[in-house]
Amino acid sequence: MPVKVETYDRVEEAARALSASRSARFLGGGTLVMRAVNAGDQSFDTIIRLRDPDFRTIRMQGDGLVIGAGVTMAALVANRDAAFLAPVARVIGGPAIRNMATVGGNLFASGNYGDLAVALLALGATVQLAGSGSRSMPIDEFLRDRERHATSLVQSVTVPRPRDPAAFRFTKVSRVKPKGVSLMSIAALLPQSGGRVQGARVAYGAMGPMPLRAIAVERALEGQALDAAAIDRAAALAVEGIAPPTDALASSWYRAEVAGVHLKRLLAGERR
Repeated sequence: MPVKVETYDRVEEAARALSASRSARFLGGGTLVMRAVNAGDQSFDTIIRLRDPDFRTIRMQGDGLVIGAGVTMAALVANRDAAFLAPVARVIGGPAIRNMATVGGNLFASGNYGDLAVALLALGATVQLAGSGSRSMPIDEFLRDRERHATSLVQSVTVPRPRDPAAFRFTKVSRVKPKGVSLMSIAALLPQSGGRVQGARVAYGAMGPMPLRAIAVERALEGQALDAAAIDRAAALAVEGIAPPTDALASSWYRAEVAGVHLKRLLAGERR
């Protein structure tokens, strides 16, 4: 089946075209869509492209950062204002992938991919959808219902910048370093006030069908000094309420066994 390509100059035009068709896919960097094309995916017959420069910009807004959905991982690494996200973007694939993979595409990446989405979930980002149904929503809500948003165009992501850079932590566990896919990724936002954690957010990747909050871990850390005892309690609850998957990289049992180890290292501030 031939695939046609439609190119639009404005984000609103591309959003309308995408929502009006049940057989169209949006092309950001191409790391997901072109793989599907090359594999002979017959579920779509139209590719929609966008030339709007605003779609690929990063700008400050108050205490946060507005990142266009078309911004690549390489652009994140190079942007001074987005320095807190650079360690995450830097471990997504090799240079060729980082030059193509986009922020918006990462939100839809499944399985062992989507490391940036894990970080954005921990940071409490907001997702902006374009088009007639334009609206903003917490990333938690977007990820929970992201299949329903498959025909929507993500315009941008707004990310609160951590006041203390040390409060945001991220680790990626993979069998092939430095650019292997994730066996597991963990991101944590651990702001402190008066020496105690206030507003903890901890998220996992490759531990479910989409990035997930570790609610039990967050509750264990909230209001606590980030000392060895609190870290041990949180690590013991690493997979409470979470059912890790079994795939080609690891079994559910293995992920459950090692999650607490990697979480403990992250909370203790160990560098890997």
